[in-house]
Amino acid sequence: MTAESRKELDQLWKKGTDFLGTEYAILGGAMSWLSESNLVSALSNAGGFGVIACGSMTPDLLSTVIEETYAKTKKPFGVNLITMHPDIEALIDVTLAHKVKYVVLAGGIPTSDLIKRIKDGGAKVICFSPALILAKKLIRSGVDALIVEGSEAGGHIGPVSTSVLAQEILPYITDVPVFVAGGIGRGEVIASYLQMGASGCQLGTLFVCAEESIAHENFKKMFMRGNARDAITSVQIDPRFPVIPVRALKNAASVEFMETQRNVINKFQSGELGMVEAQLEIEHYWAGALRRAVIDGDTENGSVMAGQSVGMVKKVQPVTEILDGLIEQAMGQLA
Repeated sequence: MTAESRKELDQLWKKGTDFLGTEYAILGGAMSWLSESNLVSALSNAGGFGVIACGSMTPDLLSTVIEETYAKTKKPFGVNLITMHPDIEALIDVTLAHKVKYVVLAGGIPTSDLIKRIKDGGAKVICFSPALILAKKLIRSGVDALIVEGSEAGGHIGPVSTSVLAQEILPYITDVPVFVAGGIGRGEVIASYLQMGASGCQLGTLFVCAEESIAHENFKKMFMRGNARDAITSVQIDPRFPVIPVRALKNAASVEFMETQRNVINKFQSGELGMVEAQLEIEHYWAGALRRAVIDGDTENGSVMAGQSVGMVKKVQPVTEILDGLIEQAMGQLA
């Protein structure tokens, strides 16, 4: 590809690279059990931006993972914290104590006080925004950057597609960097979002089968066999018992989850279970399911969270190769 197209790419995502302090404005999606020190440091060392997935970690475990990441990279990386975590305050303390400069807040709209606390501690705050009105509210609350993630993404998702969210938000938010995420598997799409006004993109699914990913061999094999139609959302049977939609590859567990809901609803209707007990029984079904699949390799009875871009994952390769491919495709699109 031409030097001109590389120069254009660098110019298009300059706002993103300046903000992140990276060569490429490509963030790694925070994937529980997967986005630990190996994958995060590999992404940062290759020119991208790795993000530790705190998930349900304890403060002590997060501290250990941050230390391990610092031992493997001197490049910038971030920590993704779930706002609804019962130990969120302690997790923020740990992150700031280790002088991590970027905190990604997920799993709910954070309060202005929470954002201020992180910023006062010396870190930049990145938040997810599922709508334009919330994007504006978050900016008023002091966030430094936004991620717009559509329903094509893996894991917990909202109802609106990436392309629609990008059209709704990118033309109107120019005062902070905006990164687009959800269903992105090729560099041409990254280039297109940059031309629409994005400062960069976030990808998760594409890095699951990286050589540096600790995912079990069975997990990686299921990804490489999967296609977009296999990455389905969990189904809610009864509106009285809400199920937060999660996108994952269809397997025995996703079929069994439907049966579990039916059984629990029958128990509720017969008076065997109260409303609260029934809701908890449904929610507890997936407890430990992601670890079973990612770490133990039980891809039939665990949760194989994947975005719809899974069909573009065809082989195990180093993170550097994945990023090089994306850059080449983006430059080809611009050329």
